[in-house]
Amino acid sequence: MATREVGGGLPATPMGPAQARRAWVSVPAVAALLTGLVGLSETAQAQADTQALQNLMLRNNCMACHLIDKRKYGPHFQEVAAKYAGQSGAVATLAAKIRAGGSGVWGDDMMPPQPTVTEANAKAMAELILALKP
Repeated sequence: MATREVGGGLPATPMGPAQARRAWVSVPAVAALLTGLVGLSETAQAQADTQALQNLMLRNNCMACHLIDKRKYGPHFQEVAAKYAGQSGAVATLAAKIRAGGSGVWGDDMMPPQPTVTEANAKAMAELILALKP
């Protein structure tokens, strides 16, 4: 008969074979469950981020030229995420480009300045864009 150990390895109450087997099985089961929940949480967060980005895009008329996963007139946001991935200062750079506009980075098409996009919204959009999986 197995025994349960309490702090310092002292035997506590006896545990029968069935109880020991349940205890052994429950550890991997709990680990698998927690791993699944973390994955679910990441998926839910990614969906929430995508929805937040779409809401900002709609409010600021970005969808006239950009989509999340397909090229329209300008690059799609997954392309942008891939281009700036891992670059230090990418959020600030992208937020500035959103507000100031520019050309030459993605071809000949020019992005007009977006002065009505607040700095806070530009930063939020940049963070959400950079969080996308390319």
